[in-house]
Amino acid sequence: MDRMACLDLPAFPLQLLLRQHPEWRGHPVAVVDSDQPRGIILWVNAPARAARILSGMSFAAALSLSGDLRAAPVPESQIDRAVVAVSRRLREHSPHVEPSTDEPGVFWLDASGLEPLYGSLDAWAAGMETGLSAMGLSAVVVVGFRRFATYALAKSGQGVRVLHEAGEEQGALQDVPLERLAIAPGTRDALAKLGVHSLGEFLRLPSEGIRRRYGKAAFDLHRMASGELNLPLQPERPVEPVTARLILDRPETDVDRLMDLIETRLPTLLDALAGRGQALEELRLLFRFERLGEHKERIRPAAPTLDARQILELIRLRLSAARLPDGVEELNLLVRGVNPEQRQLELLAARPRRDLEAANRALARVRAAFGEASVVRARLRSGHLPENSFAWEPLSRLEPARPRTRLQRRLVRRLYRRPIPLPPRPRHEPDGWMLHGLEQGPVVRVWGPYVVAGGWWVRALHREYHFAETRKGELLWVFYDRVRRGWFVHGRVE
Repeated sequence: MDRMACLDLPAFPLQLLLRQHPEWRGHPVAVVDSDQPRGIILWVNAPARAARILSGMSFAAALSLSGDLRAAPVPESQIDRAVVAVSRRLREHSPHVEPSTDEPGVFWLDASGLEPLYGSLDAWAAGMETGLSAMGLSAVVVVGFRRFATYALAKSGQGVRVLHEAGEEQGALQDVPLERLAIAPGTRDALAKLGVHSLGEFLRLPSEGIRRRYGKAAFDLHRMASGELNLPLQPERPVEPVTARLILDRPETDVDRLMDLIETRLPTLLDALAGRGQALEELRLLFRFERLGEHKERIRPAAPTLDARQILELIRLRLSAARLPDGVEELNLLVRGVNPEQRQLELLAARPRRDLEAANRALARVRAAFGEASVVRARLRSGHLPENSFAWEPLSRLEPARPRTRLQRRLVRRLYRRPIPLPPRPRHEPDGWMLHGLEQGPVVRVWGPYVVAGGWWVRALHREYHFAETRKGELLWVFYDRVRRGWFVHGRVE
């Protein structure tokens, strides 16, 4: 009989946060969806639960229960990278690994035929747990026969557990609490009113009645728990990356000669991508210098392409801007491809006044010349302070503008990166308050104050904002900081 294993990394985002901040261990720790007072607690550790901090609370409410609470968000990109790293480690133990698409941190593995290699499945499972422990992750491993059974037992157990018979597996399922499974809270609470708290009690209910009363999701759960519905393992099929390695006879410092070498290898890489029906989305260059070690560069064209000339232009811009600081002994090229979009030919389509593709190619050249951080855009976000109400994020490509019709011309408030300290405002000054130099003249009118206060979750603050108009018509945005006892100019209005 085929064997299957389920590996669960409990509270996976919380484990990643503690791995990033090992000094937080022993303190109440929580993962929040955003680092703000209204942020929601998603996962908590044992010391936080002991302080009565539970998931679903606001960050502010949790801080009121424990001032020692450490909390931070864990971005999805970080979770995705960790899933890829764990999958890579698990393939050292089994060639067939399936990470869950619904619950990051859950993995299924094919355990069939591995006993002769490891001596026993107990040793195989213990080896996986030890390997993940070396990565700073705590895992629960259950080896059994069915996909759902191993998942349910992993969600409700600890350590390593190997089930040797199918009957033993089905019997162990009876005691699994429903609250440990991905069941809708409304359905779980409704079943609790009937005295149904475990899978064993749930399986005693008639399946047709469950479908009529609780819907398809609960019906499928009943079928999977009973063994009527058993989904097979669906492992990932990792594709070998397209790479090229150049080992140079002597350290190279000339960009032109290095470009000649890259130009000889790039067509081979693009042909390999074309054979897969893909186009180049990103090219990574790993340099190994004679004395300075390794250095990485990344090239991204405006759109996935197989045009070698366009890619070589971007590489030349990147290398010319980087100015090789040392002789290159080895160069590795790693290509990431994607399936290109299939665009329908529009013979009668109107030609737009603005060529977005040309603009995106121009931005790709700017990124190649000045780095990834040179092309960004502002993204609004919820923040208590004005300077935290937006964040800069990389701009991969321009999209068609969708402006909204405005009947009235709007003023634009431009914020300075950091508030600029001002000299103390005199109480009695015959010529008014000089905010922005003699050429703008004194302040003639002031509107305000508009108070921004709070911030006790990080540091106390109290700002009184004003709009100040100078004699020459300049409109400045200033505030008085009661904590620092000083005036600052934070921006201007245009």
